[in-house]
Amino acid sequence: MTTELLAPLDLAFWHLESADHPMHLGALAVFTAAPGTAGGAGVLELLAARAAAIPRLRMRVRDVWLPVGGAAWAVHKEFDVRRHVRRLPLSEGEFATEAARLAGELMERPLERGIPPWEMYVLTAEGDGGGGAGGEAAGGGRPFAVLVKLHHALADGIRAVAIGAGIFDQIADARAAGGRRARPVPPRSWLPGPWQVAGLARGRIEELGRAVGIGASVVRASRLDPRGTPALTAGSSGTRRLATALLDLEDVQRIRRAAGGTANDVLLATVAGALRRWMLERGEPLPAAAPRALVPVSRRRPGSPPGSGNRLSAYLLALPLAEADPRARLAAVRRGMDRNKSDGPSRGAGAVAVLADQLPPLAHRLGAPLAGSAARMLFDILVTSVPLPRSTLSLGGCPLREVYPMAPLARGQSLAVALSTYGGRVHVGLVADGKAVPDLDRLARGMTDELRELLRVTGPSGRIRSTDSARAAHR
Repeated sequence: MTTELLAPLDLAFWHLESADHPMHLGALAVFTAAPGTAGGAGVLELLAARAAAIPRLRMRVRDVWLPVGGAAWAVHKEFDVRRHVRRLPLSEGEFATEAARLAGELMERPLERGIPPWEMYVLTAEGDGGGGAGGEAAGGGRPFAVLVKLHHALADGIRAVAIGAGIFDQIADARAAGGRRARPVPPRSWLPGPWQVAGLARGRIEELGRAVGIGASVVRASRLDPRGTPALTAGSSGTRRLATALLDLEDVQRIRRAAGGTANDVLLATVAGALRRWMLERGEPLPAAAPRALVPVSRRRPGSPPGSGNRLSAYLLALPLAEADPRARLAAVRRGMDRNKSDGPSRGAGAVAVLADQLPPLAHRLGAPLAGSAARMLFDILVTSVPLPRSTLSLGGCPLREVYPMAPLARGQSLAVALSTYGGRVHVGLVADGKAVPDLDRLARGMTDELRELLRVTGPSGRIRSTDSARAAHR
């Protein structure tokens, strides 16, 4: 049987999971049934066939004897794609609202661990028999959605895109046209040969040395008071809620050109401004200390194979919620991200992921409960960007209209923000604890309001206004 040891960070994600804190990524992709296509009901078999053809999706996790505490990916001999791909009809109501509601409920459920850890759901309007009349979207056809859930041990954001892209027409057709088949991989043993033992020992000593330095950096970045920001931290209820927002990419680029920095700086400032609006509308006091966002950064090199394990670090960014001027917030975000990039990915709380890569498997197995509880001491909210292909995508001839990424919630935290760019728009997926954040739609609206305000104040009239007058206008 072909096996592959879980990379250290993958193993950490595998052991961090609990019933109330499932460790899977997600994406809600919304399609429009084009004329002459089968629509949502008819796409189920196509989706199942394409998912079954992706080798990575046939792998499950099993324990191994060596290294002690380790685990390996192995082909599931009894793999049945019908256990992973299902169709669910939505209740009567507005399609987007009902799709987000059901997606939130489905994200609550941990993935089954004895089989390959992924699921896909085709969400169709009530009574959709394959793209008939009624309930048509602006694009001219009935909408349907596909919810994808992948365990974080199976995929980081970039690898999830590489794996999941195989369901789309463009990638599947290109593979078929190329006539390329996956080369058979000879069985590999997880037992090291005698000639490897000395090298493994030397490598482990070097890794532990690096871990000490990175660990010290993480400790220095940790807060002695782990309470964090009350609006963003809460005891887990095990429930999940999803809300979405669409931002115009050209607006983001206009702000970037006017203010400098990167598009990601603009999006992080938009998140900060939306959080400020949301807290003020709730009647909550703004935090005295700026809440900290963990901003994941991929360490995956171009051309890395899909099976090479999670390759992540992260930056730690103070979100300037107390700053009333949106331009000053953007400037503060830009300064913070510039410092992060100058320091590199192995300093601060963001280096937790790098530290995980240096620890032996047994440390992940035994230390997962403690590590999971430590997240609150390091950061208050996760804000991640997931890159998508720039080309237009479709499934069964039905064009992809929207795609909202979803990130898991860390223990003791109630909100995560994920962003993806597709079709000239930034798609925002907000995942929250359902009981802690019942007003998540208000925060989603705050994202669009804040981007609009940033565009206004960085335009020709905004640039000539003094900082003092701008602050007065936003008090």
